[in-house]
Amino acid sequence: MFSVGDLVQPRMGGPKLKVIEVHEDQIVAVQASNEQGDKYTLKAADVSLYKEDGEFGVC
Repeated sequence: MFSVGDLVQPRMGGPKLKVIEVHEDQIVAVQASNEQGDKYTLKAADVSLYKEDGEFGVC
């Protein structure tokens, strides 16, 4: 499962997100590059931990 502060990325691709809330099967996250921006509620199963591969994240 995920913890507050984890960096995640949607499995279908998308921006790097920072987890700000964790619920049973959902997370609330904001874009890591804009923590004051929109909040996104996602199913935990639809995201994976963000991994860097060289200069770029793996999409």
